[in-house]
Amino acid sequence: MKANSAFKIAVMPGDGIGNEVTQPCLDILDAAAARAGGFALAYETLPAGAACYRDTGSALPAATMAAARKADAILLAAMGLPHIRYPDGTEIAPQLDLRVELGLYAGVRPARMVLGTPPVLADARAATIDFVLIRESTEGLFALRGKGTNVGDVEARDTMVITRATSERLFDFAFRLGRARKRLGRPGKVTCVDKANVLQSFAFFRRIFDERAARHPDIDAGHAYVDATALAMVRRPWDLDVLVTENMFGDILSDLAAGLVGGMGMAPSADIGDEHAVFQPCHGTAPDIAGQGKANPTAMFLSGAMMLEWLAERHEHRGCAMAAALIRTAVDEAFASGRLVPAEMGGPAGTHAVLGAVMAALNQIDPGRVAAG
Repeated sequence: MKANSAFKIAVMPGDGIGNEVTQPCLDILDAAAARAGGFALAYETLPAGAACYRDTGSALPAATMAAARKADAILLAAMGLPHIRYPDGTEIAPQLDLRVELGLYAGVRPARMVLGTPPVLADARAATIDFVLIRESTEGLFALRGKGTNVGDVEARDTMVITRATSERLFDFAFRLGRARKRLGRPGKVTCVDKANVLQSFAFFRRIFDERAARHPDIDAGHAYVDATALAMVRRPWDLDVLVTENMFGDILSDLAAGLVGGMGMAPSADIGDEHAVFQPCHGTAPDIAGQGKANPTAMFLSGAMMLEWLAERHEHRGCAMAAALIRTAVDEAFASGRLVPAEMGGPAGTHAVLGAVMAALNQIDPGRVAAG
């Protein structure tokens, strides 16, 4: 257990609605920590993102990177603005730099239906959607970001990179998660999503998966092609458990997964490595609604809960696990009646209304009835 039970959190609000959902999340984290007891969170707000690039010439200043390395965890809201770009035309995305610099190979994208939110699929079983997509976050088609070639304006190429070392760590992470979910009553099945029937890189990816699966005989392992997986996510998402895939495929499928459970405002995420981790909502900066108070902070709250769970596991800290469970339960209970409908779902609830409802639920929960971990 961490000696002083005080955790340093590097906070990067970033751009657009990132600035609007950050403070509500910190309020929820502090309230949960106070209810759980036994630890405190010390925040350091750091500049990064498109506006930072516009103002300073750096999207991820060296001082920000240094502070992030020293922190116990990194909480990031959203970065990038469509009208601020690098000279080559690509958008500002320092969150991708963080993944590479800190070796955050496992992009964890949970998709869990929160009861009471407007259903997306017209099937009663949609209420049971609860799966996790694990996206490799440092290689794949993103590996040569900024290094692609354009030959005479007639041909452009980007190269996909799959390495054994990263793939082994990724698959071991997926099987550990599958085992943890199995203990909680989920199927505990891990499926490798690829295109091994067409591309040699994916045949290699699948072969490594099978090798690592042999080391985890207690966990059911399977394969699926990415196109078939997209179909299954729409037709029978309640049958899915743990999906693990390459960077670009994961980028696409994670947005589909978010759509199944109500949209990006309900979709948290984490990018996890061996020593560091970044937690952020799946949504972007949404400049079209920035400054209007419409942003749904739920994904930020749930990302904060994921951060607490990671700290709990890393430091064997029961208080962090309890606080995470309190946040998840508060979100569930705030939405349970069906009367809290965020603006993104066509309802009247903006940022402060969602914060108020979740905070009220959090303050009413008896910690004794919430299972931690």
